[in-house]
Amino acid sequence: MIAGLLLAAGGARRFGAQKLVRSVADKPLVRHAAEALAIATDELFVVVGHDAAAVRDALATVRCAFVENADWATGIASSVGAGVSAMPANTEAVVVALGDQPGIDPRTVQRLIECWRTTSAPIVSARYRGTRGHPVLFDRQVFRELLALEGDVGAKAAIERDPARVAYVDLDQELPRDVDTPGDLASLRG
Repeated sequence: MIAGLLLAAGGARRFGAQKLVRSVADKPLVRHAAEALAIATDELFVVVGHDAAAVRDALATVRCAFVENADWATGIASSVGAGVSAMPANTEAVVVALGDQPGIDPRTVQRLIECWRTTSAPIVSARYRGTRGHPVLFDRQVFRELLALEGDVGAKAAIERDPARVAYVDLDQELPRDVDTPGDLASLRG
């Protein structure tokens, strides 16, 4: 099984409010990435924390399982760990994406999975015109490293630990924008 893991637990400090439930193209911001992952993976897990009820409501009709991260305030590593801990025993790999990146494309997720199947690389990352970005696929053999992450660094440390084990799917397009501030949201809407 290939799982999707959507990180949607953060406190949105720079935004000043729960940004994931704000509307973009007539649906909540978080729903865009959730739907992309749900289409391209076998099962979707969404890590929630800050304003969990609002995020759950925004995803009410998306086929997914919710994972509570009580330690969301300690940083993104706790969300990665909570999500990886929730993976069923038959999970071969997990594709991680961010809830505040509505531009994630399900075809990109499918290309990551195809690359992983072809290369057997432990980590497969999207690369947008030379810049590494999300989503990123992690093989089961990397799960222990993901569980050991700490702070607000995400899985970047695992990716950079050994560049030789990372395969890339190169995309000739802009890096999907993430929404960190009200200005980012206004720009995305415009």
